[in-house]
Amino acid sequence: MAENGMIISRRDAMKGIGAGAVALAMGGGPAGLAAAAEKQALPQPAPYALAPLPYPVNALQPHVDGRIVSIHHDKHHAGYVKGLNDTLAKLEAARKANDFAQVRALERDLAFNGSGVVLHELYWSSMCPGGSGDPEGMLREAIERDFGTMDAFRKQFAAVATQVQGSGWAALVYEPAGRRLLVLEIGDHQNGTIWGCTPLMVCDVWEHAYYLQYENRRAEYVDSFIKLIDWQSTGDRFDAALRSSTAGAGVQKKASEQ
Repeated sequence: MAENGMIISRRDAMKGIGAGAVALAMGGGPAGLAAAAEKQALPQPAPYALAPLPYPVNALQPHVDGRIVSIHHDKHHAGYVKGLNDTLAKLEAARKANDFAQVRALERDLAFNGSGVVLHELYWSSMCPGGSGDPEGMLREAIERDFGTMDAFRKQFAAVATQVQGSGWAALVYEPAGRRLLVLEIGDHQNGTIWGCTPLMVCDVWEHAYYLQYENRRAEYVDSFIKLIDWQSTGDRFDAALRSSTAGAGVQKKASEQ
């Protein structure tokens, strides 16, 4: 992403995804917005930009071939960034012309491309060369609480990713209203989610993510993805989600007392 002509770092973008999703989930409302406005000026919107990969293009081999990573990032991910910017420009033009005849199609494009950008940013950050072993700390505790064991979580996550009908994603998310972790199946990029969830780690099972290497053996690709999961960055996003959720609850409580 870009802000004032500068590309926002991937770490900042991932923090923003977690904090923004939780803020929506907690429904900060006028009190929350007013408090934020007192602390800083309203940031100005800027065009979206393709962030570089967080590792060399061949760093995920042998689990994901460098050619796949290159095509996936430079063509597909880049295409969603362009599609999102183009759609926003068309919506602005429609407002200026007071012509909303195509707004239904544009809104679909907005959800599709916008979700594609967010999920791909998170996808690259969900992996690291060689993987990072098992989760630790609060994330490990939460996984064992909500799924029973790490093995049970891995089996459920793999089953969800493998059984996505057509194109889509498997996502580990934090659902703040119930204060629990869930695994969601996402159709395309935008269908099948639960509003307010914070995405923590995602697996892309569109064919462009694996077909050149695994052909129709999606289950093998999913097993390889699980070996590459970056549990440290996933845990960082979980910790941020917990902090934001707690802060949001505190804002709501203060607002209700006024």
